[in-house]
Amino acid sequence: MVHIHVTGASGSGTTSLGHMLAERLVIAHLDTDDFFWLLTDPPFTTPREADERIRLLLAEAGRHDGWVLSGSALKWGGQIEPLYDLIVFLKIEPELRMARIRAREIARYGDRIGAGGDMEVKSGQFLEWAATCDTAGPERRSLAAHEQWLETQTAPVLRLDSSRDIDDLVAEVLLHPAIAAGAIRRR
Repeated sequence: MVHIHVTGASGSGTTSLGHMLAERLVIAHLDTDDFFWLLTDPPFTTPREADERIRLLLAEAGRHDGWVLSGSALKWGGQIEPLYDLIVFLKIEPELRMARIRAREIARYGDRIGAGGDMEVKSGQFLEWAATCDTAGPERRSLAAHEQWLETQTAPVLRLDSSRDIDDLVAEVLLHPAIAAGAIRRR
């Protein structure tokens, strides 16, 4: 079975593509946010300890023959990296990425992120952080950090422009030789 990591900046579509790939390949879909963050309300406020998140991720990955991991495990997911058969790196123009993030925030949280809402400040901070992902240095999750990390990986890297139709992205990933090799191993 194949092990695919779909990564990129927040708003680039890693979760959407990861979910669709897992569905098409009939394998598990894992998302790094589920391991990185503790369940809180409001969400995404309290990270898990790094040792705990990798322990949980490795345990869940071990329960499945094949999986797609979406999101980013930069700086904490080193133990799972040798398992990747393919890394799909999504990139998109910053303006479109930010428009997607704003729409997602409104759809998820509605009035909670508006003026006076309980998530107004946290959402504003997140949007400010996300807006700098393409220009920030490698010390934090950014394009520079992803590029630096990609250079260290042994799995093949497929770079895709995620402004394209998601069905086209899925088709391109499924045609990659690393996926075809995994399909042969499954028989």
